[in-house]
Amino acid sequence: MRNILIVAARDFRQIASMRSFWLTLLILPIAFAVAPLAQRFMEDDDVDRVMIVDRTGGQVARVLTARFELDHQRQILNALSRYVQRHDLKRADPSAPWAQHDRWYTEADIQAFAASGGLDAALARIERVRPDGVPEFDPPTNSVEFVPVPSSLASVPDTRLDAALQPLLKPADRKQEALDYALLIPAEFGRSPSVRLWANQQPGQRFVAALQEVLTRDLRTQFLQARGLSAPDAALAGTITPAIAVTQPPPGGGMRESMLVRSFLPLAASYLLMMSLMLSGSWMLQSTVEERSNKLMETVLACVSPEQMMYGKLLGTVGIGMTMMAVWVGCGALAATFTQGAIADLIRPALEPLTSAATIMAMIYFFLVGYVAIAVLFLAIGSFSESMNDAQGYLMPVILIILLPITILIQGILSGGGGVGITVLTWVPIWTPFAVLARLGSGIATWEVIGAGLLLAAFVAIELVLLGRLFRASLLSQGQRPSPREVLARMRRAPDA
Repeated sequence: MRNILIVAARDFRQIASMRSFWLTLLILPIAFAVAPLAQRFMEDDDVDRVMIVDRTGGQVARVLTARFELDHQRQILNALSRYVQRHDLKRADPSAPWAQHDRWYTEADIQAFAASGGLDAALARIERVRPDGVPEFDPPTNSVEFVPVPSSLASVPDTRLDAALQPLLKPADRKQEALDYALLIPAEFGRSPSVRLWANQQPGQRFVAALQEVLTRDLRTQFLQARGLSAPDAALAGTITPAIAVTQPPPGGGMRESMLVRSFLPLAASYLLMMSLMLSGSWMLQSTVEERSNKLMETVLACVSPEQMMYGKLLGTVGIGMTMMAVWVGCGALAATFTQGAIADLIRPALEPLTSAATIMAMIYFFLVGYVAIAVLFLAIGSFSESMNDAQGYLMPVILIILLPITILIQGILSGGGGVGITVLTWVPIWTPFAVLARLGSGIATWEVIGAGLLLAAFVAIELVLLGRLFRASLLSQGQRPSPREVLARMRRAPDA
């Protein structure tokens, strides 16, 4: 055991002294620090600039502007309602629309919201009861900006608007802000349903749907007036909408949301196992190949047996992997502690699997045993490779065989799947640790965990015997790359042969 620990400490120090190890170790901490800033830069905060050329006198343009402002206020009201529900702030004003979560907000609700002072008044009430640590409400931005019609366009005939609008839709000066949409409401609108829309890109479905709804309502109102209905009644008929009561779970409480949140930690463990294995395994492989090419292997074998070297290298690699995991998990814990808002709300329920001792034991077992199961493959490849070029020839197929099904597995878990493919991966030993870790959050039967664990243990035992023979027989062999038949022959050869 002393020789094994000496080899393990030597390999650990050798890998830990590499610059690539420290750079890799810093990847996740840097990612945790940069993620909030990156999220802000990646958000789509572009505003659609819209110009309405209304030849009917401006009435349709005013209705369209009011409708998009109504949609924006509804978006604010929905977001504020979810914020109040998430942080249990209903006591700020139980009678306010934003304290009522079981409804689709109508125009009357939005008008009542505006009449009570709008967002500013609501936030003032919430601020009086908002506990320390609860983030401030971040309102959604308006996605539409209405641009006034230049005086130079007001007198341009409809037939010449195409040419007149091109400099606004595609300005020659890159510093000039482009127009996203231009809408022409002809003077005969009402008698004719035709309107004209120009866009500098593919029109957004949401914008076109809202535009069509408003214009349809206006056409119906004019039609009812033409049939003898009074103007107020015709307008009222066009605004009649159902009051829809909506029952929905709190933020993050839906069945799919809950499943994804519970799966976050097990999926992260599976992904980190894959990352740390690929990295530490590659470093161990590189170290073994360099020892063979530099003729250091003979010197080491003069002091320790091949078995002691193999187990020592495995132990050193596991130590490197556990060090990486400890640093990454520690950074994640710090991020969870000092992060506020939606990220913290996600992390708290994501830690729910850690409340079960059985789940913790299963995660530790499959992580460690799975680590050994894959690391010994890298060690075996390094034992008969003369150079890194030779090692890459064996390594790439092994990595592809391991990674491709795991990628499909993670995607299947995220999509809520529990099909036959995921079950099959659970019972193939080389993929068992990844599959079981990924399924711990979404639900896996106890008998499957126990059965897969026993199968994985038997596989590792057989693997250590066969690949141990290959490692022993290949350490001092020199010359050409062994053929597949020779590799199999070395695995069958008894240690004293």
